[in-house]
Amino acid sequence: MYKNDRVTRRYSEPFKLKILSELSTGKYTKSQLGKLYGIAPTTINEWIRKYERKDLMNTKVMVETNDEISRIKALQKEMNVSEPLLRCREVATPYQKLRSMIRS
Repeated sequence: MYKNDRVTRRYSEPFKLKILSELSTGKYTKSQLGKLYGIAPTTINEWIRKYERKDLMNTKVMVETNDEISRIKALQKEMNVSEPLLRCREVATPYQKLRSMIRS
């Protein structure tokens, strides 16, 4: 198949809005709608961006308790203290090995 043999599909505005409205009902997922109508889920994502339907975009939600947040902050502080020490040790160790080899 040659590149020029591909068919460019154009969808009408009402059709795009119909797909988005079906998606917003929650009855179908993007991939299910894609299979049902022969549309790639990425095309549906483009329509979501085009019509600014941010409510239909995939979102990542993180739920953290105050204990988890304070634990994360404590671990980050610990990392900030220990990283420079580890770097110094990594540099010192090869130097110490070389120095001991020269002495023997």
